[in-house]
Amino acid sequence: MLTTNNKYPFFDLSEIVADTDLPFKPYQPLKPVKAGNYIPDLKLYNDYGRWQQFFNGAETHGPVSLRHLFNKPLVIAFYSHHWREQGFNLLKQLNNAHNEIKASGGNLLIISDERTDELGKKAWEHSLTLNFYYDEDKEIARAFRIYSESDPVWNRFSGIDENVPLLATYIINPSKQIVYSHIDWDLLGTFSAGDIVSSVYESSLIDHNRKSA
Repeated sequence: MLTTNNKYPFFDLSEIVADTDLPFKPYQPLKPVKAGNYIPDLKLYNDYGRWQQFFNGAETHGPVSLRHLFNKPLVIAFYSHHWREQGFNLLKQLNNAHNEIKASGGNLLIISDERTDELGKKAWEHSLTLNFYYDEDKEIARAFRIYSESDPVWNRFSGIDENVPLLATYIINPSKQIVYSHIDWDLLGTFSAGDIVSSVYESSLIDHNRKSA
């Protein structure tokens, strides 16, 4: 019969040695940029390997004009395949709104952290017409403050086992000011493509009036 004295293993606290070699990383919670902020350091590169374009599901290849991309209100959506169905739902919503975004005077760009064969298959199956830019070092995600080693996303969302940028959508005007921001913190599907189109139209109109003044 077990007694209280030998029922559980005994540890001598004096035998515990602190590991002083472990790096200390202070916790700093993510503080994503929001509407009204500026993103002056937003840089995209023309490296062929960073871009992937789809038209009606087929992958296309062509030059990318960064000047043309930034001279209109630009919808920037951050995507990672690690977000699984929630992430792909965002892509489908943006794809459905793509023509309206263009007609309202804007451009659309998806920022992804990783190039995968799975994306090409899904693009074909769902006839996606989207432009992707691969930010593997997460430089752009850091500029928007939606990615950090000190506050990995697995601390916030169950089922995510990689530290990836938040599932976020922004609109920036030609002056690099954010005019719209959205992060679905609870993954409840609060993203609205209609709000995106309206914000693009308003920003485009303001920019047009400013140039005409």
